[in-house]
This record gives sequence, C-alpha cells and structure tokens, in this order.
Amino acid sequence: MNIVLLTAAGVGSRMHNEIPKQFIHVKNKPIILYTMEAFQRHPQIDAIVVVTLEAWKDMLWAYAKQYNITKLKWVVTGGSTGQDSIRKGLEELEKDCAPDDVVMVHDGNRPLISDEIISDSLATYREHGSAVAAIPCIEAIFRSSDGIESTESLDRDELFRTQTPHTYALNKLMWAHKQAEEKNITNTTASCVLMSMLGEKIYFSKGSEINLKITTKDDMKIFEAILEKG
Repeated sequence: MNIVLLTAAGVGSRMHNEIPKQFIHVKNKPIILYTMEAFQRHPQIDAIVVVTLEAWKDMLWAYAKQYNITKLKWVVTGGSTGQDSIRKGLEELEKDCAPDDVVMVHDGNRPLISDEIISDSLATYREHGSAVAAIPCIEAIFRSSDGIESTESLDRDELFRTQTPHTYALNKLMWAHKQAEEKNITNTTASCVLMSMLGEKIYFSKGSEINLKITTKDDMKIFEAILEKG
C-alpha cells in the first residue's frame, strides 16, 4: 500500500495570520485541500493520513467530505515539533498498516505537487529503497555565520535543494524515529535530514520549482498567480 503522510500542524507564524497557513482559503478552498486533491487523483496512492492541529481535526474531516477526498483514512493530532508530528503520524499508521507499506511524507502546505513528481518518487523508491524530491541550485551560494557578510562561496554544481515528498518504507521511518529518540536527535523537520544524520544515503527523485512550499506572504502571491494562469 502507498500512503501519503501530510504534515499540517504548523501555526503559520511567518504568515502573521490567525488562521494556520495550511487552512487559509485561496479561491474559496483551503490550501491543504489542494494538496489532498493532488494525491486523491493519483492512481498509485491508496490512502492519506494528515497530522494537524487538534482544533482543526473536525474541520479537516468536514473539508474531506465536502471535496470527496475518499482516500483520507486518518487525522492525527500533531506534536510540538515537525519531527514529533511525523512520528505521531507514523505511530498511527503502525497500528493498521504493514511494516513494508510505503509512506510518502509531504508538506501539507506544498499544494502544487504534480503527478510526475509523485510517480517519480515511487519509481525511485522502488529502485533504491528511498526517495527525496530535490532540485539543483541555480543561484550563486555563499556561506555566512552572521547573515551580513561572507568570503566563502560554494560550488553550486554540487548543491541540491530538497523538497518533499520523502518516500520510505514505514518500518524504515519508524526505525529512524526510534534511533532519534535513543540518540536524543530532536527537531529535524525533514525526514531526509534525520536519515542523513543516521548515516543513510539519500537518493534524489524529481522535484520542481513549482512544487512550492507556502510559508510566507510572497509564496502565497506566487501560488495565487499560478492558479490564475491555470
């Protein structure tokens, strides 16, 4: 079974909005619904679990019913950090799913994921046992300790920006989170970073500049513009 774990438990502080960013309406639809719809229509995705804020769980079920998101099977209360939220979602899946079921961890506020990105993630997983969406860096990159000045540039040809989804077997993700607990690794919001810290090789799958994570008001403007163009 191929399962999507959507993280949607952030409070959206960088948006300076009382409504969490994943529930902000764009064209009369909350952002999280655009994300859920992308996985709902993909034929290789069997089920969806959303990790979200306790106060929004009932609303999420209501949205799913309204927009016919039939693949939504679990809604789980998130934790205090991104890492903790993912772990809570995995623990819920562990109750009902097989250890070798495939879990695609994806940001709930990354609504423009394409069918091609989803398919390539699953194909890369089948070939290598894991997949992390990534795109090459195209800008000049500098290292700075204070954010003001720098004397060190990095070779952009060797640098990649990761996105989500991150695709692993359920038992592999559970292993990583148990290792994190034993080693006191906390607040790694990206599963690929946790895997790297545990010595695991990262295999890149297809990403895209359009696979935008909506975090700031500028991101929201870009999302709205893309929707306008259709």
